[in-house]
Amino acid sequence: MSQRIRAPALRDRSALLGSTPPASGRSTPFNEHGYHSSGQRYADDLEGQNDEALEGLSAKVKILKDITIGIGKEVKESTVQLSHMNDAFAETGDILSGTFRRMNNMAERQGCRWLWYIVFLIIVFWFFIVVWWFRR
Repeated sequence: MSQRIRAPALRDRSALLGSTPPASGRSTPFNEHGYHSSGQRYADDLEGQNDEALEGLSAKVKILKDITIGIGKEVKESTVQLSHMNDAFAETGDILSGTFRRMNNMAERQGCRWLWYIVFLIIVFWFFIVVWWFRR
């Protein structure tokens, strides 16, 4: 185990890659004139792709902004509507409590007679429902 197989050729970069990088230590797809080896302006292509991606992102940001503005308007309108509904329910509650108070006053003055009227109306209503049910 003390002897290992050494492969000096695999550790040599020039043997693996074939050529050495430029003097700066960085490799580039451009030749000295700034053109890609196929003759096209590679940088201009990348810049165009970046511009298209930027336009796409700008459009998406605008859409998101419009959506958030719409959500904000909807929240404001809903808040106003809920406030009006709250006022209407409070008013309805006041009306119902007044009606219930007047009904209790009436019941105290008349004794149990109003109870018999309600029982009679329930029996009549039940009779009409039963007749309607059997006539179908």
